[in-house]
Amino acid sequence: MIKVRKGVFMTGSPSGVLILNKPAGMTSHDVVNKVRKLYGTRQVGHTGTLDPMATGVLVVLVGRAVKASEYVVADDKEYVAGLKLGITTDTEDTTGKILSKHDGEYPDFRIVSETVKRFTGCIEQIPPMYSAIKIDGKKLVDLARKGLETERRPRPVNVYRAELIPTDSDRDYFLAVKVSKGTYMRTLCADMGKALGVGGVMSSLVRTCQGNFGIEEALSLADIENMSEENRIKALRPVDILFSDCGSVVLTDFFASLAKNGCQIYQKKTGTSFASGELVKLCDENGFFALGQVTEYPDGSAIKPVKQLRL
Repeated sequence: MIKVRKGVFMTGSPSGVLILNKPAGMTSHDVVNKVRKLYGTRQVGHTGTLDPMATGVLVVLVGRAVKASEYVVADDKEYVAGLKLGITTDTEDTTGKILSKHDGEYPDFRIVSETVKRFTGCIEQIPPMYSAIKIDGKKLVDLARKGLETERRPRPVNVYRAELIPTDSDRDYFLAVKVSKGTYMRTLCADMGKALGVGGVMSSLVRTCQGNFGIEEALSLADIENMSEENRIKALRPVDILFSDCGSVVLTDFFASLAKNGCQIYQKKTGTSFASGELVKLCDENGFFALGQVTEYPDGSAIKPVKQLRL
C-alpha cells in the first residue's frame, strides 16, 4: 500500500529530500552513512561532493528520491572560499604538503581583484590530482596518495560570478563565486595564485547555495539527530522541490496509468504546449509521481516519462 504525506512518498521506508549544512571534518560519504543510520535505509545519496574541510549546503536524497540524483548534480553552485596567497601545496588547499613559498612583495587589492575577474566566464581547469575523477579506471586521489601523477586534460567550466572580498591581510582574501557543475574551487584558487605570480591555495570553503537551496534553510546533522522519529520523517521535503523550475501537468486516471507504465502522453491530449526537450512534472490526483521530457514523434509532440519517482 502506498502512503502519501504532503508530497513525500513512502512505500514502507522514508523518502524525500534533506537540505543539510555539512560540518567540517566529515566527507560527503560520512554524511550519507550518518543519514542511512538515522533513517534506517540504505537508499541515501548526495548530489555534489564537498571536501572534508568544506561546510555548507549538501542536498541529500533519501529513499526513492535518490532516483532523481542525475537531475540535481548539474545544478549551479555558490561558494565563499578562502584564498591564501604565497604558498602552493600538492592538494591545492591548506591541508596539503607545502611545495613552495613566496618570498617577496604581494600584489595589492586592485591587482588581485582584476585578476579574479579574468577568471569569470567559460574557462578551462585541469582537475587536481586529489580528486575522485577516474582515468583508466583509477581514481586520481588514489594515485596521488601513492606519490604518482598522471596527465589530466583541461575541462571547460563556467564561473558566472566572482567577487573578491578583502580582509586585513594582503595575503588572505575571500572569494564569493557562482559556478557550474564540475568546478574545483581548490583549482580556481591555485590558478589565481599562479596568475598573480605568488602562488595560492584554498584556505576554507562554504557552499552557500546549490540550485535553489540556500544555506539559510539547511539543517545540521545535530538537528536531525535530536528529532523524534516522527519529526525526522517530517523533516524530509517532497521530491518535487528538486524540480520547482519545471512546469507540471495533472493527468486523468487513464493517462496517469499509461505514464506510470512508461507510455508517452501526447500534448494534444493534455492541452499543454511545453517546448521540445523541456522537463515536466507528471502529476495525478495524489500529486507528483514522475518526471517527463517533451519529445517529438511523427504523430506530434508528447511527454515521455523518463524517471518514475513514486511506486
